[in-house]
Amino acid sequence: MKVVNSLKTLKNRHKDNRVVRRKGRVYVINKTNPRFKCRQG
Repeated sequence: MKVVNSLKTLKNRHKDNRVVRRKGRVYVINKTNPRFKCRQG
C-alpha cells in the first residue's frame, strides 16, 4: 500500500477504484485489482 498526496490521480488509474473514508483516513480500494490500494492521511 502506498501513502500518497493526491488520491484523485490514483482514482483515475483504473475504472474500479473507489475512494473510501475509514477512521479519518482516505483510502483508494479496488476489489478486482488489489494492486491499486493506497492511503492518504
